[in-house]
Amino acid sequence: MIVGTKAAVTPSFKFVGNFPRSLDAKGRVILPSRMRAHFQEHGYLTPGADGCLALWPEEEFELEAERQHEKDARGAEARNDLRDWAALVTRVEFDRQNRMPVPSELRALAKLEQEVLFVGVLDRVELWSPARWSARRAEPVGAPVAGKVGP
Repeated sequence: MIVGTKAAVTPSFKFVGNFPRSLDAKGRVILPSRMRAHFQEHGYLTPGADGCLALWPEEEFELEAERQHEKDARGAEARNDLRDWAALVTRVEFDRQNRMPVPSELRALAKLEQEVLFVGVLDRVELWSPARWSARRAEPVGAPVAGKVGP
């Protein structure tokens, strides 16, 4: 897959499907087995679009970081968006039970409480609150987002 002038090292169409999981008392969640093959011992957990978190394998994270870095030249507001995104990026390690910690700040951002829905989105895995996922699915396509002005 070509992204700008960079090509992914491996095909970007890795992740599909959805898998419900539960957070344990320590804020860890088990990565679904169908998604494990595309991660080594770690991944990168970042704020995602529309109120979710995004989990990236190494090579895809590098491409996403480059896309995010392009914001640096787009003015102060875009640079602040980049800073906010980068400040929350977390490298997560998977333990022997394939659990990964979800930092409390990221859990709060995505409103993850007990249940987590893993959703494959081709080049990344998104972690959704089931309530937010359901609400997003119920919105008509092109519906205005509260508090958002313009395209």
